[in-house]
Amino acid sequence: EAEQLASLTKTIVMALVDKPDNVCVTHTAGEYAVVLEIRVCAGDVGKVIGRQGIYANAMRVLLSAVAGKLRKSVTMVVICPHLDRNG
Repeated sequence: EAEQLASLTKTIVMALVDKPDNVCVTHTAGEYAVVLEIRVCAGDVGKVIGRQGIYANAMRVLLSAVAGKLRKSVTMVVICPHLDRNG
């Protein structure tokens, strides 16, 4: 189930960015929730978020609809590479 959400997210994000080969979507699944972490190149972060967050919000709406069908909640996080302290 979580893999479906991660795959959908990766497909959408790859269509938005300039460097789709550098897109990484990881997920952590619990009993009732899924957390999706999106990592892209620093120059592509704005393309994923969009002006005033319009793309990110649209993805959250779509992912929430799919997650609702799976009876889970979903949280999507875009990780900014220059702020990521883990690498």
